[in-house]
Amino acid sequence: MRGWAGNILDINLTDGAIDVLPLDHEMARLFLGGRGLGARLLWDLVGPEVEPLSPENVLIFTTGPITASASQTSNRFNVSTKSPLTDTILHANSGGWWGMQFKRTGYDALIVRGRAEKPTLIEITAEGVSLQDATHLWGKTVFETTEALGQDRNKRNVLCIGPAGENLVRIAAIMNDKERSLARGGAGAVMGSKNLKAIVVEGTQKNQPADKEQFKFMLYETGKLLKASPLTSQALPEFGTAVVMNVVNEIGALPTRNFQQSQFEGADQISGETITDTILETNQACWACPITCTRITKTSSGKEGEGPEFESAWAFGAQCGIDDLDAITEANYLCNDLGLDTISMGNTIGCAMELAEKRLLHSDLRFGRADLLPGLISDTAYRQGLGNDLAEGSFRMAAKYGAPELSMTVKKLEMPAYDPRGMQGQGLVYATGNRGACHETGNMLGPEVLALPRLIDRFATQGKAGIVSVHQNSAAVIDSLVYCKFANMAVAEEFFARTLTAVTGETFTADDLMMVGERVWTLERLYNLREGFTKADDTLPDRLLNEPVAEGPSKGFTAQIPPMLEEYYAFRGWDKNGVPREKKLKELSLQFAIEVAE
Repeated sequence: MRGWAGNILDINLTDGAIDVLPLDHEMARLFLGGRGLGARLLWDLVGPEVEPLSPENVLIFTTGPITASASQTSNRFNVSTKSPLTDTILHANSGGWWGMQFKRTGYDALIVRGRAEKPTLIEITAEGVSLQDATHLWGKTVFETTEALGQDRNKRNVLCIGPAGENLVRIAAIMNDKERSLARGGAGAVMGSKNLKAIVVEGTQKNQPADKEQFKFMLYETGKLLKASPLTSQALPEFGTAVVMNVVNEIGALPTRNFQQSQFEGADQISGETITDTILETNQACWACPITCTRITKTSSGKEGEGPEFESAWAFGAQCGIDDLDAITEANYLCNDLGLDTISMGNTIGCAMELAEKRLLHSDLRFGRADLLPGLISDTAYRQGLGNDLAEGSFRMAAKYGAPELSMTVKKLEMPAYDPRGMQGQGLVYATGNRGACHETGNMLGPEVLALPRLIDRFATQGKAGIVSVHQNSAAVIDSLVYCKFANMAVAEEFFARTLTAVTGETFTADDLMMVGERVWTLERLYNLREGFTKADDTLPDRLLNEPVAEGPSKGFTAQIPPMLEEYYAFRGWDKNGVPREKKLKELSLQFAIEVAE
């Protein structure tokens, strides 16, 4: 194996057919792997006539050419599908060990089609591929399923859904290695709709670099950069991702009580520093990762698990007006066990809290009610009571109760932990996101807050479109290789290009990689256009556009999307309606999609 294994595993659950398809090498060079390869395959396999929860939708699990190479953070993998929450193209990626192990089975991708008649699991080992009865596992939680299938981090790795996926909850996650997640957009519901409970992998093949000496040199150079960065060598290992909680709060960009405020008075009590001081047991790393940002924690009641990460601590914390760290942490554990996206879950509960306070929803739910979190989360996973509304995501829930404007979503995907009124570039990232409101597809936290690589005015709008576009393209590359975004905060694309060259034996430059990123981003845009999305969907909730922040460092500001959007389309070579021009598609080798842009 030299980067690409050259094989795609294709499984049809309807008739049990198992095929191995050759990976088209030109496609691999153009899209690399991971998110890029997933988008390209999905384009051909799932059109606008396909309903997300129908057997005709597919799940595409993809690794990248770097995966399992031992390059720092080369553990990640991707899933692509059509989202049941947003109806957009969906990509989600995860770390841990499963992706590395799947690559070692000798495949670059797994396509899952159809629907099994009864609960089924897929097992992929050196001995072959098999479909097995999983009836005895249906109804079990993620932790129970992972244990029952013999998870062994160094040998046998389990990916599965919990009750939320089984019950087609639109914010259900796919979980791997027990507490890692492919969380956003409801991929877990797609897996549940296929009666697919789990995928177990045991691999033996190794991703050997074509140029071992050059690869060894790049390991050394990349390691130096990761050690030199205060973020990857100190802040993340010591305090985890929640290290930014107080920072974001202090600048007035921490969404609070369903984005009604942009600062939370209890932020310090749920921060990375407080997590480290009070509930942290140890930190942990994904395979081949020196950053070790994972938190292993234990609450005062004796419950133990992973997290919470920054986004989860915010979602159940500031978004819900809760500063009880134990309650937030245990809510995070419960979401992992039931298979739920913590960002969408906490965000949707915050929306329900506002609906209840405005008496649009008949409930005693109120901001600050930490005691209600476990019941709401469990009811969501099993679609019981109010949980049946929460299971639909905040947009559908708020619309049901007559106030869709209270849903803090873009393209029906719940927004993460940054208030665009205090970070204008981040607002543009959300508004133009191909999978909806997402901080992982071009996060502006670095330049607008952390001065990485340099600090820019977070309230400025002029010139932001170009910076956002470059960040989006870069994120698409990282997701296609597949690396961790934290590595990219310390290591430039030039180093990834040289590593890719050493692994594959084929020459790649940093410019080549950025072209791949633009190609992937543009193809995702075209996919959504084919689905019927338009310029009108590139926007934010009215609250953020029209209600200025009332107090704090971001006082008086709203999100200024329209002026940035016009500049953004022009920068990308799209027309005034956000449709890529034919010249741009030819430049990106996307001629096969020209008819969508006509």
